Formats: sequence, structure tokens, C-alpha cells
Amino acid sequence: MMQTTVWPDVDFPLGAHIVTPRRWYTHHGIYVGAGQVVHYQGLSSSLRRGRIAKVSLAEFAGGRSVHVHDEAQAVFADFEVVARACSRLGEGAYDVLRNNCEHFCSWCAVGVARSSQVERLLSNPRALTFAAQLLTALINGWTSTRDALPLLN
Repeated sequence: MMQTTVWPDVDFPLGAHIVTPRRWYTHHGIYVGAGQVVHYQGLSSSLRRGRIAKVSLAEFAGGRSVHVHDEAQAVFADFEVVARACSRLGEGAYDVLRNNCEHFCSWCAVGVARSSQVERLLSNPRALTFAAQLLTALINGWTSTRDALPLLN
């Protein structure tokens, strides 16, 4: 994996599958040129599903480094990867296990939606148990908060 830190004068190859580290995962996007990235916003700004959007490289990076993901199995040319990414702008079918940002980028470059992060999680019983406990705590916390809110008629 090529590592490139984001600076104002850095320009990634057109159609590059790029990643940026987050606390417990890496976030993926497709560089579409002119300092713009198409990515699945996912649950990045709230517990509501985000859409596939075009944002600035700086917004995508969120102050973190950005690296080119080595997409050794890419079957589409750079302009085709960009066209595939842009064809899904506005889609709002995010699913952390079946249709996340990594699935999206893999589909754009390879034609098959895959997420090595999800595959690693599902193959690790300890991580799977932790994820289930975390999800349960989030759901229970959200339900408690929702139930405490006054009903509006």
C-alpha cells in the first residue's frame, strides 16, 4: 500500500481507491480528480445512514493521512472507476456489513463488492462478540433515549 499524506499540493491518480485511518477501521473512497472524492458517508455524521457523496479530499481525510489502496485486481480503467463511482451518487443503502464504503470502492474498481475489514471481523470470534456487545449497547442506549423523549402529537 502506497502511503501519501494529504497536503494541499498532493494529487492522487484518477480513479484511485484511497483510504484514511479512523479509530477502529479505515474509511475508503474513490478519487475522481480536481481534489474530489466519492465515498459512502455511512454513519460518519450521525446514526442515520449517509449517502454516497462527492466531497473535497480535505473533508474526506478529516485531518488524517490518506493512502492509495493497492487495488491489484482492478479490472476497470481509471475513467471507468470514476464513472462507476459517480453513477451511484446519492445512493442511500449503506449497510455496515453488506454495503459499506469498502464494498463500494471494491465494486467500483473490481466489479465485486467486498470488504476485507468485514471479512476479518466475521472470521474472528472475539471481535464478533465485541461488535455484537457494542451494537447491543448502542441500540439499548438509543432506545432508552428515544423512550425518554416526550411524545409529540
